[in-house]
Amino acid sequence: MAAEPEPLAAVRADSAVTIDEQAGAIVLSPASGSSDVGLVFIPGAKVEPIAYAATLSGLVEDGITVVITRPWYNLAFLDPRPLDAFTSLAPGVRTWMVGGHSLGGVRACQLATDADALVLFASYCASDVSATGLPVLSIGGSEDGLSTPAKIRDAAHLLPADARFVEIDGASHASFGAYGPQAGDGTPAIDEADMTARLTEIVTDFAASLPR
Repeated sequence: MAAEPEPLAAVRADSAVTIDEQAGAIVLSPASGSSDVGLVFIPGAKVEPIAYAATLSGLVEDGITVVITRPWYNLAFLDPRPLDAFTSLAPGVRTWMVGGHSLGGVRACQLATDADALVLFASYCASDVSATGLPVLSIGGSEDGLSTPAKIRDAAHLLPADARFVEIDGASHASFGAYGPQAGDGTPAIDEADMTARLTEIVTDFAASLPR
């Protein structure tokens, strides 16, 4: 599932965001000022990694470095690289969140103990991280036809008891990236600009609460 050209062109033209496209990952960093918080973001299965750049660009504008991984064969489960293969690409960052969309979030759960926090984007864990004590944020969409609100609730016991759950009204599964509609998904009732703004607000507030 390829990146939509217009959102991608917009983020490439954003003077507040520096994009460094490397072989193993895409590093989005603030064009000015320092960044001490970062997010390693793992794409969903078969989604072109750069398709998430526009949706995550608001985080970068708010001072968060984002490293979007390039999973082997576009499938996170086939990528054995440890978290530090990606955090090392931004050595100035001191606090790291790991997260991912859909199946990328399932992989993020497997790497979570090497990070300072876990963020799930329309996803849920298959492994049990309930005893880790990690700060966890789970973001879902009311119109998601794949990682449905019910599926997220059913897997909540695998997360710490104080995990935060936020549901974005009108968001579908594909609203978390800019790659067009996805088979089996619901119909979004939120546009890309509002989705980016809401996602930015939720993740930035969570990042601000993390211990430094």
